[in-house]
Amino acid sequence: MKRVVIIALMLAAISGTTAVNAQSWLRGLGRAAENAAKRTVERNVERATERAIDRVFSETEDAVEDAVRGESSNKGKKNKNKNKNNDINDNNGSNNADAVYDNGDATAQSGQQKPQSVEMAYAKSDFVPGDEIIFEDLLVGEKLGEFPMMWDLLNGNAEIANVGGENVIYFAEGDTQIVPLMENPKNYLPDVFTIELDVYISDSHTRYDQIDDRTYSRYWFRFNDSKSYDVWEFDLYDFGESVNYSLRKPDGSRVDGGQKTNHLVTLNSWNHIAFSFNKRAFKAYINGTRVANVPNVVQPNWFLIQRHNYDHHTRCYIKNIRIAKGAVPLYDRMMTDGKFITYGITFDVGKATIKPESMGEINRIVQLMNENPDLKFSVEGHTDSTGNAASNQTLSEQRSQAIVAKLVELGIAKDRLTAVGKGQNSPIADNSTDEGRAKNRRVEFVKM
Repeated sequence: MKRVVIIALMLAAISGTTAVNAQSWLRGLGRAAENAAKRTVERNVERATERAIDRVFSETEDAVEDAVRGESSNKGKKNKNKNKNNDINDNNGSNNADAVYDNGDATAQSGQQKPQSVEMAYAKSDFVPGDEIIFEDLLVGEKLGEFPMMWDLLNGNAEIANVGGENVIYFAEGDTQIVPLMENPKNYLPDVFTIELDVYISDSHTRYDQIDDRTYSRYWFRFNDSKSYDVWEFDLYDFGESVNYSLRKPDGSRVDGGQKTNHLVTLNSWNHIAFSFNKRAFKAYINGTRVANVPNVVQPNWFLIQRHNYDHHTRCYIKNIRIAKGAVPLYDRMMTDGKFITYGITFDVGKATIKPESMGEINRIVQLMNENPDLKFSVEGHTDSTGNAASNQTLSEQRSQAIVAKLVELGIAKDRLTAVGKGQNSPIADNSTDEGRAKNRRVEFVKM
């Protein structure tokens, strides 16, 4: 009898249509089996309704199939995820300046493996960050629980939280929308620009029969012209068994997307997202791998970052946001000024560890030196004036040495490079402003 009940339950879960159809099929079974099946069908109808609503918004055709398929394998993870998320949900909307949302060891706890060959992906990346920073927010000096100082709020609620010991922007409510705080808020993106940021992507392997247990990340990056919203948008979300992205036009039609990117991301951890726009061509990157390449889209003038509007999209954090004007060929800059400045080589905070996303810029420099074998450079690291001058001097020296070591590792002869640390002694902008400090944190390649 148990076997009959189990078969009935499985078929009812797969069909997930109506109680009438299920009852028709089950006619003739024992009363106990029929009643059990009825209860299962009722739960399936409720789940299907919720998933159908999600599917309309995300246009993810296989959402229902993924949800049903993932249900049995995800049951064992329910309590673990629930305990993690309670730390966040208990503080949601509390306006408590002392609140700390700490998931710094989430990756290790989940057992999720990092994407394979992350640095190799960046080594092959064609992403080149812009040369002139027009907005950068590292969230330094922010207070927990307060709205981030360099942003404006269009809808919902966002606040500063702490994840793994770092300040982050936490999207505390559904449909929260924030924009960079700019002098001209709807007309600041040039015709060639790049945008970079780190986003937290959670693991949504949870049960679907209790919607409150389903907590995951979903971000909309919406690019707009000066008169309207949604010239186009990039949607990044995890759902059931997959992490997907899509690029859509204002009418909802897809230019590119609905693609699974599990092999590119680290769940329950930070992932680097980048966009580039060149007059009409748009590209998007996830951890160094290009996932969208659209040759003809409308020029945007401004953009916003939005959390999806459902309560279970709670694991939404961002940090390290940078907008910059497009890159000028390195050789042209070097011939004009005798040097070139790069902001594309970045490091872990307070360390000389080169971030993987720097590889695109480093590859450009390797190519320049290979094409011009007589070139020799003094690699000079610069910091802003934040912190101790002696520490900044030491840090700049270590970072310059790390860059030289990486270039030598990639085949550049060591006698063509010299590492020099300049510390905070040679600013090119006002250290009293966020924009000025961003410009002062730089690496210069000076021709010798």
